[in-house]
Amino acid sequence: MVARRGGRRADERREISVTYEGLDRVDGSARFGFGETKSLASVSGPIEVRPAQENPSQATLDIQIRPLAALPGTDAKALATTLKSIFAPSLFLSHHPRTLIQIVGQALCGTDSGSGLGSVGRGWNASLTASLVNATAAAFINGGSVPMRGVVCAIAVGRLKGEADGELILDPEEGELPQLAGNGCFAFLFSSSLSRSSDTSSDIPPCFLLWTNYTTDAPFDVAELGRAKGLAEKGARQVWVALKQSLGSRTTSMTVKSEIKSEPQSQAMEVDDEKVEI
Repeated sequence: MVARRGGRRADERREISVTYEGLDRVDGSARFGFGETKSLASVSGPIEVRPAQENPSQATLDIQIRPLAALPGTDAKALATTLKSIFAPSLFLSHHPRTLIQIVGQALCGTDSGSGLGSVGRGWNASLTASLVNATAAAFINGGSVPMRGVVCAIAVGRLKGEADGELILDPEEGELPQLAGNGCFAFLFSSSLSRSSDTSSDIPPCFLLWTNYTTDAPFDVAELGRAKGLAEKGARQVWVALKQSLGSRTTSMTVKSEIKSEPQSQAMEVDDEKVEI
């Protein structure tokens, strides 16, 4: 088993932090972090839309991404398009036609590696992208104004250099990026409306993969992609549990940190599944 920074196992993620913000003039806002890799997101809507953006059959989804420094560049605009493709299937946009739902995402890290600094840096690494996806999902939960099919949870997986069998690691931090021969973000949609496998004992609803940008320097390997997806799904399930546990602090805007180190077991929680499935 590979030795990682901080003594983490290959399949171990960093500590998760969720903070529900009270930003003015938005319906919901939240911060999400894997360790020091943090993002902030806000959600407004449904609100009045400009005639040029009006859609008679569903709400218009507008996403803006802001780097830690400088103005949004091509990478930020591309990431905004990606987030739109991730969240559009998770929302009931047809419930609010001729309106606007606006998401604003902000990187809160990047001074060490350059990631999250926009066009002046090295773009958005997979872990930072995952934190932004999760911050957006938490902002939707905090707002409660947009009906959702389920909750989107994301996490990154990396492939180490010089590993013949393609050693994979969960949630690579910025200091580990030079050691990687490939990596990617995996986003899953968790919903109780999905068909469940034979195992019905888990409190966690079933999920399916919405999107990934996993790539490596090695030739494409279907088996490796499957292993990366399996590892990412395990991490995404832990993200779902952390979001559910954080709901008890929404009214006080407190920070909740998850200490889950392995696959969560069935346990009694303060919040019902129905409150997560807005």
